[in-house]
Order: sequence, then structure tokens, then C-alpha cells
Amino acid sequence: MSATPYGASVREFREDGRAEPGLSLAILRIDPLLLLGTLGLVAAGIYVIGTATDTDIPGNPHYYVIRQAVYCGVGLFMMLVLARFDYSRLREWRIGIYGLMIALILFTLAVGTATRGSKRWINFPFFNFQPSELGKVFLTLALAGFLVDRTRRLGERETTARIMLLAVLPAMLVIVQPDLGSGFVYITIALALLFIAGTKWTHFALLGGLATAAVVAVLVAGPALGTHVLKDYQVQRLTAFVHPSDNPRDQGYQLKQSITAIGSGEKSGRGASGATQTKLDFLPEHHTDFIFSVVGEEFGFVGAAAVLSLYALLIWRGLRILTMSKNLYGSLVAGGIVAMLMFQVFVNVGMTVGIMPITGVPLPLMSYGGSSVIVTLLALGLLQSIHVQAREIALAKGRQTLL
Repeated sequence: MSATPYGASVREFREDGRAEPGLSLAILRIDPLLLLGTLGLVAAGIYVIGTATDTDIPGNPHYYVIRQAVYCGVGLFMMLVLARFDYSRLREWRIGIYGLMIALILFTLAVGTATRGSKRWINFPFFNFQPSELGKVFLTLALAGFLVDRTRRLGERETTARIMLLAVLPAMLVIVQPDLGSGFVYITIALALLFIAGTKWTHFALLGGLATAAVVAVLVAGPALGTHVLKDYQVQRLTAFVHPSDNPRDQGYQLKQSITAIGSGEKSGRGASGATQTKLDFLPEHHTDFIFSVVGEEFGFVGAAAVLSLYALLIWRGLRILTMSKNLYGSLVAGGIVAMLMFQVFVNVGMTVGIMPITGVPLPLMSYGGSSVIVTLLALGLLQSIHVQAREIALAKGRQTLL
């Protein structure tokens, strides 16, 4: 029995006769740089959560960090398993995936647990599941499949309208929960997929005009006529970054404390013991929405730059995988995942420094939360699957792909 180029001697075969790599071979063919960036952010997130929350629960300093480590462990295992899976099969399940996403969101609205006025979670004994997070990946898989089905009609307005309606429906449902951040992510994913598919710029111009009209109607015209689509606190979150001093005790307070924390870190940070904004609880939600502020306070510009560099590595590798995919479906899925990551990083970091509204978007792999961490690692597993399949095709043709 001859050995493969990677030292594996056993290969499995599909029903159509094509060779499929074993688990060990698939793992060897994953993108090492993407894995490096993933592990770096996971380790950084666990450490920062540990230092930021060690005094939050008296008598149990490791409450958050242990749970985050478990979430990361489960997510990493699922990522490696998914890397072996042929992502192209998911295209056949696009209708079921989309239907399951809508059903989960509706189920959450019906029986979800209300926390701080929001019904976003389904409670399990040891885990609070947030379906809107999983919906980000489901929407990417479903919309990519729908676009591939209409490859010859991508230039038609009907195609653009259908894709946007398929994205707007779940977006509006999660906004009702209310979860503004996830709703915006859904729309971003749809726009990114249309862009990668080659949609005409005139379609984007029309969508931009419609979006502007919708914003004016929701924030200006509606309230003037006595119709309030968004709750008062949601409007405050969207506008507080423009005039933070107008609401110094609520959304403006969060922003000011975040900027103070990041600014106090200066070049190299104040260390975990000297991070007074975090330790004295001046900085709200320091283990979730404002985890980047903790990085800035404890590790300064150097630490913040290191974290952003790891995100840049993930995005670069995601774009590289997009270009080497074996088919259009893989390119669209990779593009949707990259857009999801870019948007969340930009909005989360932007809101901590006062250039973006506070929408509750988590920082991928850094913010505390099982749903966000596991879903992000699943998305990265899909990227690894696309990479593995591309390497398989390249090796079958007798050539190597460059990093």
C-alpha cells in the first residue's frame, strides 16, 4: 500500500468513486495560518476574560473563564470535524437550512427567555443558546446556494430583490427580539454575497437609496408621526456615539468609560492589577460588548494592535481561500464568512472608541458567550473545509497550491 504525499496510507472512497481524505489527512491539509490566527484569538480571549472577571463573582473567580474555555474547546473540536466535511453538500440543503433558521428565530420569539427586555436565548441546563448567532452561518449557506441556482440571472433586478428579501425577513425577526446587531450582520452578509456574485453597481445604488429612506423613516419621520419602530434605548444606542454628552448616565456613560479605559492603557497598558476602569466596574459589560476596551486598558496600544493583527490574519486567509475555492458556492460561502467577521470586528472595535453606534455586536472569539464563540469557530471550520477541498483538487491535478 503506497503512502500519500502527507504520509497517510488509508483513503476512503465515496459512492461515485472519488477519493476522500481520511480525518488525519484532512487535518494536515487545513490552512495553518488560519488555524494560527484562530488559536491566537481564542487564547487571548480566554486570558482577557479571566483577568477582567476574576472579581465579578465573589468566591468564584474562575466562573466565566472556565465556561469560555469549555465553549472554545467544543468549538475547536467542531471546527476540525467540519474541516473534513465536503461543504458543497450543503448547497443541496439550502431550503432546509433557511427554513430551520426561520423556525429557530420564531421559536425563540415564542418561548425564549427574556433578559433585560430581550428574548434572544433558549435556556438549556448548562448553556444559553442564541439562535440568531447560528442564523448568521445558516443565512450565508442558504443565500450562497440560492445565488448559485441563479448564476445565469445574476444581473437581473429580480435576483437582487429575492436575495435581499430572503435576508431582510430574518433580519427583521431578530431586530424584533430585539437584536439590532445580528440584524445588521444579516444584511451585510447578503450585500457581500451579491458583490462577490458580480451584481451590477446600479443595484447597490438603488439598495443604498432604499436603505437611506428606511433610516429616515424609522428615526425621523416615524417618531414625528407618533409611530415608533425602535424602542427608545435602541435609538439612543444608535445615536449616542454622535453626541455622547447628551445622555451621560446611560449609553453616553458606556462610551465615555470605554474611551477612558482604552486611553488610560497608553502604549503598553496598565496590567491586570492596574486596570481600574475594569476592576472597579466603571466599564460596563467588560467581558462581552466592551472586551476590546479591557485589552486596551490592560495591554495598551501594543496589545490592541496585536489583537487587530490576528483579525487581519483571519480576514486575509479568508480572502485567500475565497480565491482558491473549487467552485462558486465555496467562494460565496467564504465571502459571506469574511464579511461577517469584518463587520463584527469593525463595529465592535468602532463602538469602543466612539466611531460606531453601540449595537451589541460581539467581538468574534474574544467576547464571552457560548453561542458566539462556537458559531464563529463553525464558520472558520467551513473556511477550512473550502481550503481542504481546494487542496484536494490541486493535488489531484498534480500541482501544489501556494499559501
